[in-house]
Amino acid sequence: MSDPATPPRSLAEALRVRDDASLAVLLRSRPDLITPVPTDLTQLATRAGTRASVVRALERLDRLALQTAEALAVAADPATYDELLGLMAGDEGDPAVAGALPHALGTLREQALVWGADDRLRLVRTARELLAPSPQHPSPTGLGPTAREATAGMSPGRIQEIVTTAGLPSTHDAVSAVSSLSALFGDRRRMTALLADAPEESLEVLARLVWGPPYGQVTADPAARLRWLMDRGLLLPTAPGTVVLPREVALHLRAGRAHRSTEPLPPPVEAAATHRPQVVDTTAAGQAYTALATVEELLKDWHEGGPAVLRAGGLSVRDLKRTAVALDVSEPLAAFWVELAYAAGLLASDGEADERYAATPAYDEWLEQPAAQRWSLLAQAWLTATRTAGVVGGRDAKDRTLSALGPGLDRSAAPEVRHRVLTLLAGLPQGASPSPESVLARLRWERPLRGPQRDDDLRGRLARWTLSEAEMLGVTGRGALSAHGRALLGARLPEPVAEEPVGPGDKLPVHHRPAPPPEPLSPAEQAAASAGAARLLTPLLPEPLDHVLLQADLTAVAPGPLRRPLADMLSVLADVESKGGATVYRFTPGSVRRALDAGRAASDLHAFLAEHSRTPVPQPLAYLIDDVARKHGHLRVGAASAYVRCDDDAMLNEILADKRAAGLRLRRLAPTVLATLADPAALLEGLRAMGFAPAAESAEGDVLITRADAHRTPPRTAPEPVPDGPPTPDATLLAAAIRAIRAGDLASTAPRKPSAAAPAVTGGELPRTTSAETLATMQAAVLTGEALWIGYVNAEGAASQRVIAPVRVEGGFVTAYDHTADEVRTYPLHRITGVAELADDQI
Repeated sequence: MSDPATPPRSLAEALRVRDDASLAVLLRSRPDLITPVPTDLTQLATRAGTRASVVRALERLDRLALQTAEALAVAADPATYDELLGLMAGDEGDPAVAGALPHALGTLREQALVWGADDRLRLVRTARELLAPSPQHPSPTGLGPTAREATAGMSPGRIQEIVTTAGLPSTHDAVSAVSSLSALFGDRRRMTALLADAPEESLEVLARLVWGPPYGQVTADPAARLRWLMDRGLLLPTAPGTVVLPREVALHLRAGRAHRSTEPLPPPVEAAATHRPQVVDTTAAGQAYTALATVEELLKDWHEGGPAVLRAGGLSVRDLKRTAVALDVSEPLAAFWVELAYAAGLLASDGEADERYAATPAYDEWLEQPAAQRWSLLAQAWLTATRTAGVVGGRDAKDRTLSALGPGLDRSAAPEVRHRVLTLLAGLPQGASPSPESVLARLRWERPLRGPQRDDDLRGRLARWTLSEAEMLGVTGRGALSAHGRALLGARLPEPVAEEPVGPGDKLPVHHRPAPPPEPLSPAEQAAASAGAARLLTPLLPEPLDHVLLQADLTAVAPGPLRRPLADMLSVLADVESKGGATVYRFTPGSVRRALDAGRAASDLHAFLAEHSRTPVPQPLAYLIDDVARKHGHLRVGAASAYVRCDDDAMLNEILADKRAAGLRLRRLAPTVLATLADPAALLEGLRAMGFAPAAESAEGDVLITRADAHRTPPRTAPEPVPDGPPTPDATLLAAAIRAIRAGDLASTAPRKPSAAAPAVTGGELPRTTSAETLATMQAAVLTGEALWIGYVNAEGAASQRVIAPVRVEGGFVTAYDHTADEVRTYPLHRITGVAELADDQI
């Protein structure tokens, strides 16, 4: 085991002296390190240094922690804390940087990106390779190579010329000459004196290169201003026609700073406006009610089977346009509502041969719930969904158009961005709406590598979509987070971080320290948060009404939301004419006929209206119902291809004489029967267009009753979010993983007695002994009670090292107390690769 007093020589040794709490922080922030669980700390350190894992960890650093890593990448290896502070705060020092740097360095240490004491700080090699400057990959700092790196291929004679011209004594070899030149460039006083004699034009060249990029082009015969710099090594050639500003010279010109602007504090989220909390909550509640009505209207429009599913999946552009017209919204908003219903499990494809979209059985259950609970289900689905409606209409990697409900819409960062944006809103005073730009600036500070430095600023677009979608959904009102929106976040709201002294000997408190990412909510916590949001929203939503106001112009006014049976029946009996605070329905012959087709009699309709109207039933409406009912069903349409049957042959004569019937190509088969080659649906539509009220009939001659809510998909589950990498482990998994890693490390590092049967083994190599030697050693250990070190390969082929105390050996199995697992286990002898005795002072 490593001695805590001895400086670690590797990342594995640095991890070995950590306590369990520190390892838990590492594994929680980098969950990919325990997928699968490493066998020991050496394997954990190796995995923490792989390129994929380091890139993932760097992408999750805030700007100050990332700038600290970038500064270490251009510092000496190892570097001292004072050198790092100089690169971050500059020669003059910056109290804010000095106060925040210990926390940033602590973050890098926690995530195993930096290891070593303050006098020997080392950046993980892979991170240094990613962040260090090179001609192919310029450093974000804008710095170039050191003088030693830039002169690596230069002739010794040329190096001596530069040293002499710079006013330094010549040396006997190129190595000492470069060291002397580097010392000059790193000496602030001597560099100031050297540049004092520089021509003004030469200083202008340095000013253009100082903040990067540090490379410039020169001709075969450089101008005098460039020649002066090149003769003194202030510009060094790296390739034919290319010169570079050495890192030491740039740092002198920058007054020691590695970055043009060090950002120690996250930019605050600024309030653009402030409203009374009651106004925010009522506005958000109104938006929530509108969201429910929109989703209901969408799925009601698709009751009998919605648009067809494209062969590649998703809605066609034409169907999306039709949906937008039906909902009276723009196409991007229609895509949002369609995707929201899909994410909530209310909408899916039916899986038939002629595949179409339709409501799921869960939609009927959803309709029976109170309005606030229905909203909380939608809001929770939106909050956790990775499918992103905002990218609909864009292009994928293969330049194919992304369609609503189609593949390729998952953006794994979406839930994290939504949670973070709402959490930032929750940090403002109640009723305060933020400036969108300040929210975006804060997110760019918290995840700079996912910001504008990338070709596609997805994180910024997700934040903008979150602000607009939260407003449409009623999570926010007038841009401010509502009370029920705050409750929806539940335990995601971070606790305020107390100020504390930081750094060795440093008494400056850390202000505005970025909050650590909150723990993900368990399903039970999510359910509790949704229930709490629904409780707060309930009193803000209008109570459903059981009445309407009938008017003489064949309209009915619903002064508020209607109860479910009334709303369902009225949607069949009348057409919606206008929506808003009050909904206006209009009765037409077609709508009345629709109710009669659904199996209602005229007497049922009269009774229904009389029961639910606060005003007397107008005479024109009563006449309309009776007139349509009197004609309804006189004509019967069945399948011949199709036929028309009517007891009144005069009516059939009237149909045949009508010019509008020419397209139906009707012919008389009998005095009361007409036939046609058209299908029954086309014949029904054609006769209704002529002003008749035909009814469809079955093969047995019975009237077919059609209902609008007949089509449902088979039971479907809501789409699963696509995780952004491995999920964050919970406390139980962390404890088990750390226990297994510690035990495996104990087995791999325990000293063994050298013997002929078990020669020295290095690294993570398993011991190798013959079956006879293994059996003999096991039997001897049973008698002496000694612990043994074994190599073991399980049934899945995974190899591990273990420390066991054998208790019994029989039947090809050894029963032993496994110190690695801290329990008694039985192992097949044929799976033990080898065995060795432990040193006397172990176990």
